[in-house]
Amino acid sequence: MIVRTATAAVAALLAIPVAPAAGDTYADFAELAANETEGVDFRRSARAGATDVAHIAVHGGGIEPPTSELAERAARSGGHAFAAFEGIKPSGNSVLHITSTRFDEPRTLDVVGGSTRTVSWHGAAGDRPATYVGGRDADLRDAVREELRAGGFHAPDTVPDGLEGESPANITNRNARGEGVQLEITSAQREAFTRGGVPTDAFGAYVAAVERAVHRR
Repeated sequence: MIVRTATAAVAALLAIPVAPAAGDTYADFAELAANETEGVDFRRSARAGATDVAHIAVHGGGIEPPTSELAERAARSGGHAFAAFEGIKPSGNSVLHITSTRFDEPRTLDVVGGSTRTVSWHGAAGDRPATYVGGRDADLRDAVREELRAGGFHAPDTVPDGLEGESPANITNRNARGEGVQLEITSAQREAFTRGGVPTDAFGAYVAAVERAVHRR
C-alpha cells in the first residue's frame, strides 16, 4: 500500500516558517498564487499514471526550459504519472522559481505522494553539456547516471554543492519511500535538446536513457 503522508522529518521541516530561499521571490506556492495569476503567469499540469513512477518538472515552462517537455515525454513514454509547474510569462519567469525544498504546489504533492519512484527534472547553469544526478534514491540515481553515460551524455560522479537533492524536504524525496532522483541539466545540454523549437534526436535519446534506468529498478 502506498503511503501518502509525509515523514515526520519532512513534516517537522515544513512546520518551520522561513523566508524565501536565496534568489527566490516567494517562500511557497500559496504566496506565489496570491501574487501571480494562474493561466496568465503560470500553469499547472498533473495526471495519474499506470505505474508507481512519477516524472515532475517544478521549474518548467520559461523558468528552466525545456524541463517540463522532457518530464512529459518521459512520463508519456512509460505510462507514468506526471506533474509540472510552468512559467508562462512573456519574460521574467525566474520570479516564479520556488526552491525544491519549499515547493508545495498541491497537485504536484499529490502526484509525488502517490509514487514510489520519482524523477524531478531541473535546469542548472553551465556552458558545457552535463547532468548532475542527485536525490536520495541511490539505486535509481546510479542507474540513471550509468544509462546517461551509455547514451553518450556526460553525467559526472561529483555533484556541485547545492544540487545534491538529498534533503528529505526536497519535492522529489517526498514520495512514499522518501527517496527520489533529481536531474540538474546544464544550460548547454538543454540547448542541445531543441532546434528552432523542435526536439532534436538528443532530446529523445536522453529521455530514453532515463527510462531505461527506471525500468532497471
